[in-house]
Amino acid sequence: MRWFCLLWVPLFYLFWSAVAAEGHTGAKGILALSLGSIVALAEFFLGAFVEPGGFGADRWASGFVDIVAVPVLLPFAVFLLLLPLRLSRDFASFALLWLIPDLAIRLVSWSASNNPLLLIIVPLLRTALGVGVSFCLNLMMTGKASKVMAGFLGIPLLSFTGTTSYWAYFCQDEPLGRLFLALTFAPALAAVAYQCRQARAPEGAGEG
Repeated sequence: MRWFCLLWVPLFYLFWSAVAAEGHTGAKGILALSLGSIVALAEFFLGAFVEPGGFGADRWASGFVDIVAVPVLLPFAVFLLLLPLRLSRDFASFALLWLIPDLAIRLVSWSASNNPLLLIIVPLLRTALGVGVSFCLNLMMTGKASKVMAGFLGIPLLSFTGTTSYWAYFCQDEPLGRLFLALTFAPALAAVAYQCRQARAPEGAGEG
């Protein structure tokens, strides 16, 4: 499980880079790794921002702020600030690179408990959120009112489903956890399918 936590996001990033239209993030990639490392170190020494409490609202809020949603929404906010520089429009790659040092540093404390929720489910949820939020951002960038609204609503909805999946697994309600995990992964799977189809398009066009 420790190896999964350490290697899942880097391996998924390599896969995403192979199929994404913008496979190289360049300067933004270096910035994502650097800022992700700085923020991860700061969070490691500062500790949790929300005391988790038991199984109720405090645990859900802790999952949202410290474990699942905010760690992905933070690079999203930085990414939006960097959009005017026109370095890259691939938020998924930016978020995945940001999360690599964060998960590596958190592994130091998480490995002691050997908890599959932290070592397997959380990396999966963060990946789903990173790629899913990227999907929502691309919808918003189309400029079409319906897609802009869907993308705008999708970001907080994904944050809710991802955090609720974590909370449900923590409460040992695995059916509910799997349901919300599937809901969180749905936009990410759609994004992967779209990118794979786009990657095959030139080959298919050439054959036609």
